[in-house]
Amino acid sequence: MRVLLAAVLLAGAAVAAAPQARVQVNAGAITAAGFPATLGEYGFFRDGARQIPAAGVTPYRVQTPLWSDGAEKLRFVFVPAGKQARAQGDGLLDLPVGSALIKTFKLDGRLIETRVLLHRADGWLALPYQWNAEQTEAKLVLAGARFPAKTPAGQPISYAIPNKNQCKECHASGGAVTPLGPKARNLPAAWLTAFHKSGRLDAVPQVARRVPLWEDRAKVPVADAARGYLDANCAHCHNPRGAASNSGLFLDWEQADPVALGIGKRPVAAGRGSGGLAFDIAPGDPDASILYHRMASLEGGVSMPEVGRDSVDPDGLAVVAEWIRGMKQ
Repeated sequence: MRVLLAAVLLAGAAVAAAPQARVQVNAGAITAAGFPATLGEYGFFRDGARQIPAAGVTPYRVQTPLWSDGAEKLRFVFVPAGKQARAQGDGLLDLPVGSALIKTFKLDGRLIETRVLLHRADGWLALPYQWNAEQTEAKLVLAGARFPAKTPAGQPISYAIPNKNQCKECHASGGAVTPLGPKARNLPAAWLTAFHKSGRLDAVPQVARRVPLWEDRAKVPVADAARGYLDANCAHCHNPRGAASNSGLFLDWEQADPVALGIGKRPVAAGRGSGGLAFDIAPGDPDASILYHRMASLEGGVSMPEVGRDSVDPDGLAVVAEWIRGMKQ
């Protein structure tokens, strides 16, 4: 994992520092009306099968990622020549119109899907693309797709590519589609510095408290590791402006209110998802905590997150359990 991190950062720095004169991306495909039928139409990659980006497309990683059945994810950002992203404190980078975020999923060494977020004049648009068996192209699947697959641990799953509307279930904030991952607090400091030096970011964001690297979770306070995981996997809905705002359970990184975090908090509506438990988080007792119960479940209507997984993340579950177990009762 350390080798992978170093490779991503070095690649990101190299691409970010490259001159923008020979940008090969089809900018019109990003901003024009309509839905390109294939990923290749955008020109994001010099070599799609090997995920080698075109000039002007920068690879990046996040400190703690969203977990999706253990799939490997390759992330890229494109900012059009002559424009800059704007730093917004430790929050989301403000990417200008014409920008794109690209995320490719791999399982068992094979490209499965690539999701793109396109910043058009009327806002962000999310589109899913499924890779063919030959690994030569990815085609638009507006209706989504589902097929059998296996996790890296060998567990059989029914892998789901979300349809266009399902993308909004996670990427909606205040009713509008918005990016989730590229928050300054969840991006490596070295990458942000390189992106700024490339001219594509107006300033290096000041981050007082960065989300820890997930692979370093055993070396940091367990509360930081657990909170970073919940921010990446749950807070896109569980925040004051998210789809789960009516729950009163807010799991975003900046949340400081223990009750809003669920500690000693009774659920707003005690449905079957609660498992008959009394508190979102029962200090000292993961098994008595609704949050842990729902993370550990695969039952429809109980499992959380509701979409994006068909298996349980043992590492994430273990970190959250350790965090709860260490709380004073």
